[in-house]
Amino acid sequence: MARCTAPVNGHRTASGAANCPVCGSRYSGYRSYPSYSSQYSSPSYNSISRNSSSGSGSQTKTKARWSPLNSNILYTPAEIRTLTPVRDNFEKRAELQDLRDVFLCHAWDDRKGVARELNDFLEAKSVTVWFSEKDVSLGSPLLREIDKGLAKSRVGIVLVTPSFLERIKGEGIADKELSALLARDLLVPIVHNTTFENLREVSPLLGSRSGLSTIEDSLEDIAAKLAELVNTETVAN
Repeated sequence: MARCTAPVNGHRTASGAANCPVCGSRYSGYRSYPSYSSQYSSPSYNSISRNSSSGSGSQTKTKARWSPLNSNILYTPAEIRTLTPVRDNFEKRAELQDLRDVFLCHAWDDRKGVARELNDFLEAKSVTVWFSEKDVSLGSPLLREIDKGLAKSRVGIVLVTPSFLERIKGEGIADKELSALLARDLLVPIVHNTTFENLREVSPLLGSRSGLSTIEDSLEDIAAKLAELVNTETVAN
């Protein structure tokens, strides 16, 4: 006569019950049910994780408070922190007449290359730019013209390139411009073909500030952010 293999404690597993000569017939249909792991497989969980990750990532960039309602330009938290005090001071100067929107500080070696390109992108977005290549007449005293440009601009941008870093080391004209711009909280560093780490090695004060970088955005996209920054139409009354 067949005996149950677990007369006291019962069977701990379904397979044990199925193999029992007495209880096996009662558990014969158990194997036909799908397992827990097959019903709740990992792919659906991974899909949710990926969606969650992408969702949280999309929240790291936001519109700035000065962005027009129809703008689709997004900023990182670091960019917001950097640009907010510049925007605050810009708004205080927005009603001043005969001022350029932007003073473009750059290395002499970049005047026909990336500096010209950035100037053109800004002007295409209706930003008025003080740019030495077009604002300093032949034969005019350069330092005096630079002083005038600084005084008649609402915001300063510093185009930081390898050439600019070399000029800063040599304490040239770019260094004079930089010193004047740092005296006001109206300065935005634009890093191109270098890094903020390299900038900090040459100018710890300027490198301590965040800014915009062509590692993150194209030069045209950076120009779009600057255009929003100096947009007088979004200045609160």
